[in-house]
Amino acid sequence: MGEMSAMYWARSIVAMIAICASSTAWTFEMMQALPAEVPVPADNPFTEEKAALGRQLYFDSRLSVNGSVSCNSCHDVAAGGGDHRPVSVGALGKPGTRNAPTLWNVAYQTVLYWDGRARSLEEQIRGHLFDSTTMALPDLAELITRINRIPGYRAQFESVFGEKDAVTLDTLAKAIATYIRTLRTPDSAFDRYIKGNKKALTAQAQRGLATFRDIGCMSCHFGVNFAGPAPGPFLKMGDGFYELFPNFLGSPYDEVYDLTQDIGRVLYSGDPGEKYMWRVPLLRNVALTAPYFHNGSVSTLSEAVRVMGRVELNLTLKDDEVRDIVAFLESLNGVRPPQSLPILPATPHDVVWPWQRPVAGASATVKSSHPSK
Repeated sequence: MGEMSAMYWARSIVAMIAICASSTAWTFEMMQALPAEVPVPADNPFTEEKAALGRQLYFDSRLSVNGSVSCNSCHDVAAGGGDHRPVSVGALGKPGTRNAPTLWNVAYQTVLYWDGRARSLEEQIRGHLFDSTTMALPDLAELITRINRIPGYRAQFESVFGEKDAVTLDTLAKAIATYIRTLRTPDSAFDRYIKGNKKALTAQAQRGLATFRDIGCMSCHFGVNFAGPAPGPFLKMGDGFYELFPNFLGSPYDEVYDLTQDIGRVLYSGDPGEKYMWRVPLLRNVALTAPYFHNGSVSTLSEAVRVMGRVELNLTLKDDEVRDIVAFLESLNGVRPPQSLPILPATPHDVVWPWQRPVAGASATVKSSHPSK
């Protein structure tokens, strides 16, 4: 076993010891149905009104620099929660470097982004708004000015947050995060099975679950999302649960799928021990979120299973084992609540956005207080 592989297994063993030593809290059950509640931060309590406001903002392309994309452009909640591209293209046409993960059930994750650098949904949203490959807003003043130019939003923010001048970066992030916390997919075939309905899984899916468990996939993929512990007693929100990928270097897949080109969390943390470390991705609805891996290089779920067997466990899986595991993973598809388009607050007729043709004498043109970056 190589140096990185040994380090990976050492970390996994420590994590598993903590799991085995934990109480009976649902957070640390190896397999469990999707809980009815999601973790909610104390400084952002859930309300239906806040979620409704966040839903409007999530679908509003006026939050991007040129009005071209919304949050839903890359994280399509009418589908699997991603955009089915290897990497997304942002407001300025610049491609990202990593695949857009699903947002369904993401509220059960303790850290966000592939490298875990965001410690909450609110933090991730704040970063997305100004990221040059995503919404690409030039600065905070531009964002606040835009929202305040829309009377419907001003009134909603004041009503939801109970104060005047309520439009801030924090309140906007809190509203969108509250909406995202409603994106749950309960009642999958697996959920019904784990609750006692042994007929909910086909014989093939049950074989796949047994294989998934027996070959070692659950050393990383367990818990609520099959992505490690949800926020709870041992992993607080902001504490990451990571895997080494690839764990066994040197397979043909490294080159075929460019698995080692992006060196992972070390680019953020600067810790050499975190080279090729990634936040463990969730597996609920994974059959709906192709393409796969951090770079979106693998097109099908069956191929992703083969690659994982080889680069993570040093196993060459047989075709029937792959088919069985895929059948189990398909059983994790839950019920996605309908997500109809919201009615957005209207832009006043005399407001001209930066991407529109200038109007001579228009006094309401939105301008940034700083040059575009």
